[in-house]
Amino acid sequence: MTSAISVKSLTKTFILPHQKRTTLKESFVDFWQRQTYEKFAALSDVSFEVNRGEFFGIIGPNGCGKSTLLKILAGIYRPDSGIVTIGMADKGTHHAGTHSTPQPLSIASLLELGIGFQQDLSARENIFINGTLLGLTARQIRRLLPGIVEFAGIENFLDLKVKNFSSGMRQRLAFAIAAHIDADIYLCDEVLAVGDESFQKKCFETFASWREQGKTVVLVSHDANQIATLCDRAIYLDHGQLKSTGSAHQVIADYHAALAG
Repeated sequence: MTSAISVKSLTKTFILPHQKRTTLKESFVDFWQRQTYEKFAALSDVSFEVNRGEFFGIIGPNGCGKSTLLKILAGIYRPDSGIVTIGMADKGTHHAGTHSTPQPLSIASLLELGIGFQQDLSARENIFINGTLLGLTARQIRRLLPGIVEFAGIENFLDLKVKNFSSGMRQRLAFAIAAHIDADIYLCDEVLAVGDESFQKKCFETFASWREQGKTVVLVSHDANQIATLCDRAIYLDHGQLKSTGSAHQVIADYHAALAG
């Protein structure tokens, strides 16, 4: 099968200070004390492949490196070492005197939903800003606007400032925007924990639509049942190390065995 994402020997380390100085007084008092640090290996020599059209799960305990891995795939973090290769889109048709250059598969990131909203702007304004950042034109956003609003269930709050939204409303709006982006690859971090039962049903219907369209999905979830239900294959991370890879059911079995263990 054609690879959508190839990850080779990925390593990412963070430098963590031992003393956290949050006030001017603490900084003054500690001025003559030498700050000490330690290294935290978020990922250590991780390698795997995600196939085109595959639903791929990532599971593991808190702090195992799941979200760090997704942020590297999304281009938010740079790895210390290792390579991430994104597959190329199908070549376009050839016309007389022209040649289309293949482009990397497009990626939509559903990470930390709602965290990038401008709090003093309305939901409508944030839809246009976020849509633009995700590569949409103003014309495309206007066409998608009714569907986004209906999906998020904010018909009566479209011109309300986002700072007055509940956290759940912000997350629903962020998912609704990203769900209307026509991408090749979707990177999803705990998105199915968003909203009430009715909204989660919409989320599952969106995933079903992506599968029908042959989209590639990388899903991080604490819910092993979601991974088993939605994903074809998966990996299990623990303390930044790849512990298991294979079918979703086998990886979940390995994860549960480790927890029992």
